[in-house]
Amino acid sequence: MDNQNTENQLNIELPEDIADGIYSNLAIITHSNSEFVLDFIRVMPGVEKAKVRSRIILTPEHAKRLLNALEDNIEKFENSNGRINLEEDGGIPLSFGGPTAQA
Repeated sequence: MDNQNTENQLNIELPEDIADGIYSNLAIITHSNSEFVLDFIRVMPGVEKAKVRSRIILTPEHAKRLLNALEDNIEKFENSNGRINLEEDGGIPLSFGGPTAQA
C-alpha cells in the first residue's frame, strides 16, 4: 500500500444538519488587516428585515484561495451551461423580477 497517498488524504465529515445547506441571495463581505468576514443573508419580498443566515471568517490567504476556486468553478460552469448574466445595476435583488404588490 502506498503510504504517501493515505498520508495526504483528509477525512471530512458532513453532518446531516449542515448537509441541507442555507439558501442565500445576498452576501456582504467586510475585512480587516487580518481577516475577511462573509455574511450570507436571505432577502425575502415583503419582509423589511433580513437576517444573517451564516457567517464565514477567513484569513486573507484563504479568502484569495476561495476567490481562485470560485473563478475556476464559474469558468467550468459557464463552459458547460453558458454565460451567467448579471443585472445591469448590480444592486440588491429586492424585486425578485416579479410584479410589485399593490393595495
